[in-house]
Amino acid sequence: MAQNSPGKVTATVVSPAGGGPVQELRGDELKGARWWAEVGWRHIVGVVAIVYAVIPILYIISASLNPLGSVASTSIIPSQFSLVNFEALFSDPNRPFARWFLNTLIVAVVVVLGQVFFSALAAYAFSRFRFKGRRGGLLTLLLIQMFPQFLAAVALFQMFTQVGEVVPAIGLDTMAGYILLLLGGALGQVWLIKGFFDSVPKELDEAATIDGCGHAQVYFKIILPLVRPILAVTGLLSFVGVIGEYIMASIFLRETTVKTLAVGMYGIIEADRSNNLGVFAAAAVLTALPVILLFQYLQRFIVGGITSGAVKG
Repeated sequence: MAQNSPGKVTATVVSPAGGGPVQELRGDELKGARWWAEVGWRHIVGVVAIVYAVIPILYIISASLNPLGSVASTSIIPSQFSLVNFEALFSDPNRPFARWFLNTLIVAVVVVLGQVFFSALAAYAFSRFRFKGRRGGLLTLLLIQMFPQFLAAVALFQMFTQVGEVVPAIGLDTMAGYILLLLGGALGQVWLIKGFFDSVPKELDEAATIDGCGHAQVYFKIILPLVRPILAVTGLLSFVGVIGEYIMASIFLRETTVKTLAVGMYGIIEADRSNNLGVFAAAAVLTALPVILLFQYLQRFIVGGITSGAVKG
């Protein structure tokens, strides 16, 4: 077998009697029906998926740049370019977009850090230790995740109403109360992180313990650096989920100054779904920026973890 050029492999088949070459096969020659059966259909699926994902993005960007800001005047390919919708976001005191944006970032950062930290602690305990109730605890966490949080909206509303009468700082219409509510699902990533912990050899823990490390040192200095890819993935998923959370936020955040982007912008589009499309689209574009920046920042941890795990010493 010889390699003539990158991507082209030539194989020579020799007869059993030791004679000359019988047939020359080229690995890059996939033509006709065989090419469509093995490779071609993947290109079609990929193109369809890209078009399906890009069309809504182009429409939102086009609507945000459309000075008329209405459904009837918006198309996928923008015909007019203007930043009037972005200016309207920050000029109307009835919709404090900057305040909503800041509220959303504060809630997202605090909740993501809490969820990742507590989920990682619990996942390490379930993965490394053996104790009574371990299996029952894992099954309980799995069972709780099967039921969405909004099923308990009535009970939570009554609970925070009563708590707010005693401690107003964590009652309804407060950022601290809403953050505390979302942190109720802080162990929602345990199963995902635990599976990654299980793939880390326990011999590393034992070697570090022999060298004199305690459980905290093993966890923070040995294990956590090895599981950064899964922490980055869970953090990104939690961040996107918090930014897009609407149901509980609409129930617990009713004052204008404490609303998040999901609640505040839905109120704008609900007031006039046709003429407020441009402003809503401009807000959607700005809301996507933190997610894109966070993904670009965490991508190096995800890719670095995958490539380092693929290298065998």
